[in-house]
Parts: sequence; C-alpha cells; structure tokens
Amino acid sequence: MKQMKWLTTLLAGAALVAGFGATAAPWDKMPDAEVEQILDTKFAEGKYSKKGADGCLMCHRKSEQVMGIFQGVHGQSTSSKSPMAGLQCEACHGPQGKHNRGGKEPMIQFGTDAPVPAAKQNSVCLSCHQDGERMAWHSSTHNLEEVACASCHQVHVEKDPILDKVTEVDACTACHTRQKADMNKRSSHPLKWADMTCTDCHNPHGSMSEAALNQVSTNDTCYECHAEKRGPFLWEHAPVAEDCSACHNPHGSVNEGMLTNRAPQLCQQCHTNPHSGNNINGKPSVFTAGQSCLNCHSQIHGSNHPSGKALQH
Repeated sequence: MKQMKWLTTLLAGAALVAGFGATAAPWDKMPDAEVEQILDTKFAEGKYSKKGADGCLMCHRKSEQVMGIFQGVHGQSTSSKSPMAGLQCEACHGPQGKHNRGGKEPMIQFGTDAPVPAAKQNSVCLSCHQDGERMAWHSSTHNLEEVACASCHQVHVEKDPILDKVTEVDACTACHTRQKADMNKRSSHPLKWADMTCTDCHNPHGSMSEAALNQVSTNDTCYECHAEKRGPFLWEHAPVAEDCSACHNPHGSVNEGMLTNRAPQLCQQCHTNPHSGNNINGKPSVFTAGQSCLNCHSQIHGSNHPSGKALQH
C-alpha cells in the first residue's frame, strides 16, 4: 500500500496531459492546481486494474511493440526491480481506470511524439532509475533541452539499441549530426567501427564536468587512453597542459591527428616569429616544409630531455 501511494504521488504529474488532455479539451483550460487536485483524488482512489497486465493484453496482445517488453528486463516478473513484479504495465503507464471501457481514458504515453511533456515522462523513469550515473540529470543538457528518456531508450524490446556498443553511436548521432559528420572525416576516433562509443567519454545523463564528460576535465578524459601525454614533463607545452581541444577536435578533422588546423597555421595562432614564415623569394621556408614546425619541435606534447626546452628532444 505504501508503495502504491508513493507511486501515485510521483505519477500524478505525468498523467496530467496523457490521462485527460488527449480527449477532453476542458482539462487544458483549468488552472494547474485544480487539475493536480483532481488527479491526486483519482490516483488516491487506487483505480489500478486487479488483472494487471492481463487486463492490458486483452486488447494489446497482438501488438509486437507491446509484447516485446516480455523479452527485456522490464518484463521479467521474477525480478524484484522489474515493473512486472509490481503494478506491471500500470507501474509506468498509470492507473487503467476506465481505459478499457466506454470512457477510453488515455494512459501515460512515452516518446518524442507523445502528448506528455518530456519532464513528466522522465519523472516516471526516474522513479526507479536513480543512481550515481544519473545524479546530475537535472542539470544535464538533455534534460534542459527537454529530451525524453524514451527518445533515446527503447523499453519494449529485448535489447535496447543505445545500450549496445554496436548501435550506440548510431542512436546518438541521429541527433548529434555535426559530430556524425566529424567522425567520418579522414582523421577521427574509431567511432564508426564501434571500437569506441560516445559513452566512453560522455555521460548522456549529465555530469559535473563540461560537455557531460565522464572525467573532471577534457584532458583527464583524453588521458584515459592517451596516458603517454599525461606527463608530468620537465618542459611542458602550455596549451597541452591546459586543454587538448585547443589543438585537437576530438570528434574528427580533415587534418592529420585531428588537429583543428594544419601546421604551421595552427602553431602560428600563438607563435609569430621569423623562421615560421616564408623566405624573400616567396617560397616555403625549409623550417616549415614537410611536417612544418614538427620537423624540429617533435616533442610537442612535452619533453623530459635536459635540452628539451624548445620541445625538440
């Protein structure tokens, strides 16, 4: 009983639009406080079906989209953490009420096209999915942009595509098109071959770091794989120590090494000196031919050589 009352309070807001708005226009004209009171009363009356999922399947059993839930973790009645072990379908979709009778009361719906606001949809998901990975959800970009959990995740399937390493990147880049374009450039991380995924660097549910990074900074995230660039070095290159993305585009670039610009142009954004320019005949300088500045300054990320002040050793 306590569990039902707790869920009742949580789902009351989520049922605001899905429960009535789709069929009764007057609900949209009522003050929010009045609608909340009516919904609280409805939920408090406990209008859950005694038949549980059996009552739902009387009509929905022929739908592959619905029946697919029994292939995944959400449909396992043997798991105490599964909705099927409690209020079953109504644990997420709200009390059935008169949904299967003449009134045809709408249930809570999920997804991009659902009439329920993303925040209301997500409140249902977060009633169970509260852990360290989602502790920063409320300040995350996805939440602030009103992205619904069901826009990325699929529940009524055996295996959620976004949780599969092979299909995760495709799911993310369906929205993040600029990153998709970058990862298909000549120099990029191996995202398109599934040797690496977006969540290797980012937490889509939010983090305390910029760009929802898993680590506290961009550099610490890069060092997870590029440990040889961590240092400490006797002679450090200031931009390297500050932020790897000052020179690199982590999602991909047309330049070698995912550089944001080609050398020597990249170097000359900070370094302006005579030997980085052209000679008097207008031909490229011998100092900047081939690999450009890196012909001499090969240890550009830092050097531990006693004579490596110029990052040449």
